[in-house]
Amino acid sequence: MNKFSKLGLGFVLLAAAGSAFSQSANLPGVAVNFGQGTNLVDTLEVLLLFTILTLAPAIVILCTSFTRIVVVLSFMRQALGTQNMPPNQLLIGFALFLSIFVMMPTGKSIYENSLKPYQAKQIDATKALEGLEKDLRAFMQKHVRKADIGLFYDVTNAAAPSDINAVPTHYLIPAFIISELKTAFQIGFLLYIPFIVLDMVVASVLMAMGMMMLPPMLVSMPFKLLLFVLVDGWQLVTGAILRSFNT
Repeated sequence: MNKFSKLGLGFVLLAAAGSAFSQSANLPGVAVNFGQGTNLVDTLEVLLLFTILTLAPAIVILCTSFTRIVVVLSFMRQALGTQNMPPNQLLIGFALFLSIFVMMPTGKSIYENSLKPYQAKQIDATKALEGLEKDLRAFMQKHVRKADIGLFYDVTNAAAPSDINAVPTHYLIPAFIISELKTAFQIGFLLYIPFIVLDMVVASVLMAMGMMMLPPMLVSMPFKLLLFVLVDGWQLVTGAILRSFNT
């Protein structure tokens, strides 16, 4: 028996021993199913659900009150001239909890009309998503401007519907974002006014004293912080943001 024959015999014996070991040990098998018995509709619903979960951060940021709140808080920090104080993590966290406060009625409606029936298997995933869209649309329709909706109809040369409920969601969401940004910039402009006046007063005093080499921002920052603390600025700013959603 040559070397190759011995090698072949060894492989045969090894395979036989492995087969006998697997039969005696009763190892679990792996079955591959290529779609037999699988409901395609259920698979598409799961895919749609994962797609919604992937887009959840964008929905939270753009389809709720978060956009207006975080932009106003950013303007507030820039008006104070405190650079990175409060830090971004703190501002975003504060804006998130203020958004939860503002969106609580919408969240309760979503839970009662969509999430709770879906968990009780009274409605399917499609109906639950339709209820979610309906409640979010109700919030956006309350704060969107008709002129911003009309912009997208003018761009597409389409006739704008008389009823806002007939506006498609892909028209409503960008129009709502523009409206929120406009409102946030209006509030930010009003926040800037007292601090700009204070900067101008400090700059005029320094020039009158001949201290032109001293940066006015360096001198005015303590007075800004003092003014902001004396008038309880965070309470005023937070109240102005929350009341802006009641109009």
